[in-house]
Amino acid sequence: MARKPRTKPDPLEREIELAFEPGKFVPDGMCFSFVHDLRQVAAKIDAMVGSEPARAVVLYESFLAGCYQKADEVDDSSGSFGQFVGELYRGWVKARQANGADPDQTVSRLLGWMDDDPHGFCYHLEKDLAQVFDRDHLAAFVKRIRARFDDAAQANAVDGDTVSHRAEYRRRRWGDALRTLYVAQKDITSYIALTQETELTAGDCRAIGSLLVTRRKAAEALAWIDRGIQLDEKTPYGSSARHDLAKLKRELLIKLGRGHEAIEAVWAEYIKYPSTCTYGNLIKLVPRAERAEWHEKAMEATADADLHLLIELLLATKEMERLADLVRQTDDVELEDLSHYTAEPVAKKFEKSHPDLAARLWRAQGMRIVNAGKSKYYTAALSNFLRAKRGFERAGLTAQWEATVAQVRADHRRKSGFMLGFEHVVAGGAPREEPSFLERAKARWNKQQGQAR
Repeated sequence: MARKPRTKPDPLEREIELAFEPGKFVPDGMCFSFVHDLRQVAAKIDAMVGSEPARAVVLYESFLAGCYQKADEVDDSSGSFGQFVGELYRGWVKARQANGADPDQTVSRLLGWMDDDPHGFCYHLEKDLAQVFDRDHLAAFVKRIRARFDDAAQANAVDGDTVSHRAEYRRRRWGDALRTLYVAQKDITSYIALTQETELTAGDCRAIGSLLVTRRKAAEALAWIDRGIQLDEKTPYGSSARHDLAKLKRELLIKLGRGHEAIEAVWAEYIKYPSTCTYGNLIKLVPRAERAEWHEKAMEATADADLHLLIELLLATKEMERLADLVRQTDDVELEDLSHYTAEPVAKKFEKSHPDLAARLWRAQGMRIVNAGKSKYYTAALSNFLRAKRGFERAGLTAQWEATVAQVRADHRRKSGFMLGFEHVVAGGAPREEPSFLERAKARWNKQQGQAR
């Protein structure tokens, strides 16, 4: 019996295999470079989708097979390899569509991959697919996902914890997928109907409102946005949709000729959460001639603001005297709770104009580090204490510096390494800076070269 002639492999398959470096483990630090090389090969397949779609389909399938084979040899902590696999799925779909493939067959294969997904490459794959599906493929996919959602909803009615938990997970899973797909279809009616079968969320209101905006139904959109804001307020710690809902409401109010209501809305938001962000939203909306008045009103409404956010706000708006009063009224314990990102810019600004306040801020940063025992940052703490010492002396507050010295000696005397540097600062010397990595390397190199001679 004659043997069937072996099919000659596509030349690009050889490039795909070489790019995978079979047998070689890819650590996390090398994953980005590894994926970059894979993308260069994938780009060649993408370029042939228009002219040779059938060939592109086969090559994409070979590439996907290689990814699953390589998965155990890749540390994908960064997620870049998984992201690349999603790109291959999108390319495969585009090639299938260009080749005139049957939508039901394409969807059937995709769902098979989504069901058998040991590496999580297909997690929320519908978000990727919605970007590239044509109308027929999207409709076919929605039909199959809807059937899965209905099956899960029906199974969920069966008594028994095991069945219910599994069915409820599938119901949520396919319900979330349908939300994504209905947005892609701009199918508001189906989306709203779905929320009546599940729990309406602030995110749903955002999605429906956004879809209504595209249909120029601003009044209806605003009603949904208001509904979403109400749901967000009932959610512990708020929802991920909060920022978008507030932004959409402002835009819709302005579009409807209700700019004064937009200002009222952003003012209400500022009152709840005074910050550089909410202040910026307010100042952008108010008339230019009234900005000074609104600025003053905003500054006077910060009594209950978070200390960190208020400091950032006053610094950003150059309200230095208000900022100085705030620091004066804040005790040392609260200052020590500030991150160096918040405190250091203020301390630097105050070194000339308010050396006493700068000294307190530098002292607080030094105490924050040493109290936490962060030995890695002891050098920074010593630098902070030196600047605190200079500030107290410049302000004629040597007694406060002496009190600081006494407290550090009493609380941290056992931290011998730190105390050696601290006593050096107390004596008037600058902290000894540790040589940099390169300086240490050069010193060691020169020493070895000298011994070799």
